[in-house]
Parts: sequence; C-alpha cells; structure tokens
Amino acid sequence: MNTKDFTATFLVDQSPEEAFDAIINVNGWWTGNPGIEGSTDKINDEFTYRYEPYHYSKQKITELIPGKKVVWLVTDSNINFVEDKQEWTGTKISFEITKQDDQTQVKFTHIGLLPDIECYNDCSNAWGGYIQNSLRSLITEGKGQQLTF
Repeated sequence: MNTKDFTATFLVDQSPEEAFDAIINVNGWWTGNPGIEGSTDKINDEFTYRYEPYHYSKQKITELIPGKKVVWLVTDSNINFVEDKQEWTGTKISFEITKQDDQTQVKFTHIGLLPDIECYNDCSNAWGGYIQNSLRSLITEGKGQQLTF
C-alpha cells in the first residue's frame, strides 16, 4: 500500500525496550512552550502538547505494546497558522519499533498528515526535527533536544 502520510524512520544501537521507554517519555523529546501536560505511559492516558502560540493538541494513547508499538489518537487540536485549525483532530500518531539485525528501527508515522493539507510542510518539518533529532538523541544519549522553529 502506497501511503503519503508523513513518515520518518531511523536506526539506533539501543534495544527496542530502550526505544519504547524513550518514546513514552514524551516530555523528554517533544519540547514546547509549555510542552506536555498529562500522563504518557499507559493505555487510555491523555495528554496535551502546547507550543504557544502556534500549536495545541490533545492525544489519547490507544495502543501500547512494550518494545513494539505506540499509537496516539489526536482528539483535539488548534493549529493557529492554518485556516482549518482542527487539521490534526482525528489523525493518529504511530511509532513502530522493530529489531533490524543488531539495531533497532523506529518508524514514526503521522496518519492523516498528508501533503494536501495546509500544515503539511511546516508540520512535517517540525516532526522531522523532533523525531530525527530530539527523540533519537533521547534514545541514544539519554537527553532530548530543545528545538525551536
């Protein structure tokens, strides 16, 4: 199946369990102002992300398989730099973790973040930074990065 949902994939030397633990430590890598509020490590947990004044979203954890997969459903959003402020509402954010020989692959997909929606360029650029830089750094070095856009 050929999908155009935004995807970012990387490999690390750490175990799938270490990658999983970093992913659910959302406050450690998805930095913002003020950032993450709420619990991010149990099924049905809900949390909000804010990057004032540009972005607000509320996520519910719908899948949590230790060492393998994390999925969030975006239940509310307000992206203030696009016409449809609710573009993210109803989308899903997925992390698939797999062993690749002696490394661990993390595949991030924002299901519903498609090239034809207004925030795609800005949002995919931001996700690229958070996933490829901050999350990868949290997994490999134990500390995420404070990113600004």
